[in-house]
Amino acid sequence: MIPDSHVDLLLEGHIAHLATVNPDNTPQVSPIWVDYDGEFVLFNTATGRKKYRNIKMNRAVALSITDTSNPYRFLLIQGRVVEKDFDQKKARKHIAMLGIRYYGQEFVPPETEERVIMKIKPTFVHISK
Repeated sequence: MIPDSHVDLLLEGHIAHLATVNPDNTPQVSPIWVDYDGEFVLFNTATGRKKYRNIKMNRAVALSITDTSNPYRFLLIQGRVVEKDFDQKKARKHIAMLGIRYYGQEFVPPETEERVIMKIKPTFVHISK
């Protein structure tokens, strides 16, 4: 569903903005690191974060990613979180890899922090070239 012309925005360290819905139905937006497995958009978060709590109640999300070298080229995704992976070994390996992609070095969260990999199934995609 993600056009080949815009997959790079998900794999090359462009910051995404994730919109979730608060319990009072107001929007909440968080900048996030993203990944893509060819079908799902993935992101990794701590279970104590607002976005995680919102998704527990409402799995509908929207994502916006802008090309850092051309702000008029972007990818908009609407979808649902269809899977949450709480395997801590896998989640910590994933966030370490994302740290290299986005930050230039492994990101190592505190040992006491529970991590989760969320998978978003896109239901609507819009691009701009």
